[in-house]
Amino acid sequence: MNMSIAITAMVNNTEAPSSPNASMASPLVGFQEAWNETQRENEGVAPEFDWSPEIQGVILSSLNYGAFLAPIPTGYVAGIFGAKYVVGVGLLVSSVLTLFTPLAAGAGVALLVVVRVIQGIAQVMVLTGQYSFWVTWAPPQERSQLTTIAGSGSLLGTFIVLLVGGLLCQTLGWPYIFYIFGGIGCACCVLWFPLVYNDPGSHPFISSGEKRHIVHSLAQQDYSPAGWSLPIKAMVKSLPLWAIIVSYFCEYWLFYTIMAFTPTYISSVLQTSLLHSGLLSALPFVFGCICTILGGLLADFLLSRHILRLVTIRKAFTAIGVFFSSAVLIPLPWVRSSHSTTMAFLVLSAAFSSLCESGALVNFLDIAPRYAGFLKGLLQVFAHIAGAISPTVAGVFINQDSDFGWRNVFLLAASVDTVGLVFYLFFAQAEVQEWAKEQTLTHL
Repeated sequence: MNMSIAITAMVNNTEAPSSPNASMASPLVGFQEAWNETQRENEGVAPEFDWSPEIQGVILSSLNYGAFLAPIPTGYVAGIFGAKYVVGVGLLVSSVLTLFTPLAAGAGVALLVVVRVIQGIAQVMVLTGQYSFWVTWAPPQERSQLTTIAGSGSLLGTFIVLLVGGLLCQTLGWPYIFYIFGGIGCACCVLWFPLVYNDPGSHPFISSGEKRHIVHSLAQQDYSPAGWSLPIKAMVKSLPLWAIIVSYFCEYWLFYTIMAFTPTYISSVLQTSLLHSGLLSALPFVFGCICTILGGLLADFLLSRHILRLVTIRKAFTAIGVFFSSAVLIPLPWVRSSHSTTMAFLVLSAAFSSLCESGALVNFLDIAPRYAGFLKGLLQVFAHIAGAISPTVAGVFINQDSDFGWRNVFLLAASVDTVGLVFYLFFAQAEVQEWAKEQTLTHL
């Protein structure tokens, strides 16, 4: 996310966007004057690079170019040996590379892409490995709540980066985004290794009552370490698993498009200063963070009170999240003359989309808790493939036509997400699958 806000200050793009087409919203009053004023506010930033929207799309996507290679081995290793060191090493490598990003950018696009590819692999270790913790730490009745609270941290981090990043770009300069947040990541590693443990049994600080509660609740479900065997054939034939896979790809297509290009859209289309661009870009993510937590609490409430079945909860949250988040994205190019309406739609999209965290995105823990680490890795493969393609495609669209390009970006993202929803609603389940209940002799 550092790059998404920093790139608005890194790129020397002083040409005002073309006026909207007559079929779209009416032009802003004083369009050219407003753009010139924005440029005067940003004079102290000194953009250094002349990157086209297409190149920017490649740079933003590059974080995912190699990331799809790492999730499966990362999840598998985390499931066997524990997630503590897998996550810790990934966090350390990603943080160190963040510190070196300004140097890589100065050396050229090729080196910057290479650094971000390696950084993406390291971040996969963090994102994938953490789910192995929930198999040994999260009681089934509290799983939606705990996973969504933890997952909301990424949205909260995005909010902080965007909020502070715009200020840093306009005052200290864009390199300090990478220096400061890379340094914070390294500091977190110092706390991670001595304080984090793979399971309640090895943790020296939690109370005996809490430890008994976790162990007893986990004993009620069919879970035991999967060893080195995986029911590969059964997984390939499992439609409920494919429903989750397709949903991951489609939902992350929209997510990575919005995450990568929200600051650029606000800065270039709404013609805001770097400071205001960071502030406005942060708003959707803070609301997404809040709604992620509230969604997890609501899902667990509905399940614990036996108001809805688990499969109904998963499908309902996914349907609401996908349908409404997509519906408010499509009209964005037609309302860009109104800053307040544009921001309201972006916030609503992020808020509704966050409900999927209590739906399809956590469903793999329901159908195969024994293989949680491996499955999260598999799902991240498809998520990162979507992340590698979607910003690149968006960059190509915007480079071809700045007006119709944004319309096509949002329309394509909404369409892909809706297709994934339909597939998920037809085939998703929430019961532990037969292939996840017994060990098999099928090996990788």
